[in-house]
Amino acid sequence: MVMRKVVVGTAIACAAAVCATAALVVRHRMKSRGKWARALAILKEFEEKCETPIGKLRQVADAMTVEMHAGLASEGGSKLKMLISYVDNLPTGDEKGHFYALDLGGTNFRVIRVHLGGKDKGVTNPDVEEVSIPHHLMVGSSHELFDFIAETLAKFIHSEPEELHPPPGRQRELGFTFSFPVRQTSIASGTLIKWTKGFNIEDAVGEDVVEELNKSLEKVGLDMRVSALVNDTIGTLAGGRYYNQDVVAAVILGTGTNAAYVERAQAIPKWHGLLPKSGEMVINMEWGNFRSLHLPLTEYDQSLDADSLNPGEQIFEKLISGMYLGDIARRVLLRIAEEAEFFGDTVPPKLKIPFILRTPDMSAMHHDTSSDLKVVANKLRDILEISNTSLKMRKIVVGVCDIVATRGARLAAAGIFGILKKIGRDTVRVVEKEKSVVALDGALFEHYIEFRTSLEGALKELLGEDAAKSNVIEQANDGSGIGAAMLAASHSQYL
Repeated sequence: MVMRKVVVGTAIACAAAVCATAALVVRHRMKSRGKWARALAILKEFEEKCETPIGKLRQVADAMTVEMHAGLASEGGSKLKMLISYVDNLPTGDEKGHFYALDLGGTNFRVIRVHLGGKDKGVTNPDVEEVSIPHHLMVGSSHELFDFIAETLAKFIHSEPEELHPPPGRQRELGFTFSFPVRQTSIASGTLIKWTKGFNIEDAVGEDVVEELNKSLEKVGLDMRVSALVNDTIGTLAGGRYYNQDVVAAVILGTGTNAAYVERAQAIPKWHGLLPKSGEMVINMEWGNFRSLHLPLTEYDQSLDADSLNPGEQIFEKLISGMYLGDIARRVLLRIAEEAEFFGDTVPPKLKIPFILRTPDMSAMHHDTSSDLKVVANKLRDILEISNTSLKMRKIVVGVCDIVATRGARLAAAGIFGILKKIGRDTVRVVEKEKSVVALDGALFEHYIEFRTSLEGALKELLGEDAAKSNVIEQANDGSGIGAAMLAASHSQYL
């Protein structure tokens, strides 16, 4: 009898344990389903807020066009600066001779020499030297930086073979790509408005950067003339026009973004000088600062902007450029981790670090075609120290990348469409075989294939089938460097 009671008791205890275990399993499954449902809900909400249907893209393009008109009408009339570049004479392809370029736009600068052989030979024998700028020169004095650049330029030229030396009495001519905000005062002069990209040389602000360079060139005894001061976007436009006379605009889509285009001089009310003989003027839009109520901003974009070094500025750039796309994706993943315990019970510490997820890494995950998304798994492990992710989780990560990239690419296409609309190139061309070409440069466009495909598709969608045949995008080749040398040629004092 006692034994029977023991057996019965044991059975009851076992049954209770089984029930408890089963209950725990059920609760775990329910909790897991709840987490997964929350993760999917956050993704869906993000996707809806980032939607860019054709109607919204047309609204963005129209707003871009309106701001372009306002910026051309008066200084400060628009968020778009619409800077007059004083480039009124773009390369024709006929230019000949040896010309130089100095490309300063970040922590490295490049010295370039090209030989232009006219329409028959084009660009031959380009020589390029890239030099890192020591950090102390980025925050020191103006003369220290420009002396360093001039000394490098002198060494580059002194190593030239004798046959490249100009004839007596003729100066070497240089195109100076200076990719910082400058208020241009002529084709070969401009005052620095402010430094960006880690530079902070206070005594250079408000000074003519060409004059500063000339002082340093004189110190090293280099007889060289700056024929053209440009930024990288205008260099891209010039390089594109050298090869193709149908190029009407240029766009940079890299770490940052900008656009420039050819405008009728008579359509620039704020231009008070003599009308150029060409009747045209290249406009540097500084379109990264564009903003509109039609832009599909989310809380992630707002938090990124608030945490940035320039809150309230460069809103368009923060939506479409390589500097920011990866961090938008990180912020979305962080929220999923916090609210849905997506990567475990604790939020991975690395996921909280701004800009730890770079756009090239986002691109690699987005382009992962392996059946098990191995690239995604490796990136999460190596960059964010997140291991043991399931295939379902990796698919969510790819989904976030796709939403961010697609929105950015389609908005960039809307901006390009706005430019074409402003200059009347958004419709079917009346003149047979006439084309409007946009030269596009930058690592984001060149290497992020999904981004490029989305951009090109959206632009065709905006233009319509017939107009798309006469409006095309062409990838540019090193416009910021070689294009500057070409502008030195087209503005040569000897031509």
